[in-house]
Amino acid sequence: MKIKDIAEIIGAEILTPEIDTNTEVHTACGSDMMSDVLAYVKDQAVLITGLNNPQVIRTANMMDMVCVVYARGKKPDQLSIDLARENNICVLSTEKSMFSCCGMLYENGLRGA
Repeated sequence: MKIKDIAEIIGAEILTPEIDTNTEVHTACGSDMMSDVLAYVKDQAVLITGLNNPQVIRTANMMDMVCVVYARGKKPDQLSIDLARENNICVLSTEKSMFSCCGMLYENGLRGA
């Protein structure tokens, strides 16, 4: 699945349009606890979260993720957007809940590791 497909499926706004949305992703995870992402997540390409601080982007970068989806209508601050751009991480925002995003993406073939 491509990042642009994720955006379409969950009705997300692309907040970093200069990042290539044709990047293929095969796995995802949903978490608001970055410590869990660091401890348990392996080979995840997309992080779905409602946590809204720069640590989300730093964590995604450490885990080699290519996309972060902010759920529940959250939108990151400019520092987070700038960090994402510097690290070539696509940032999306959707009004849908994290649970709904995970379910919709799973239903369309995106899996966890």
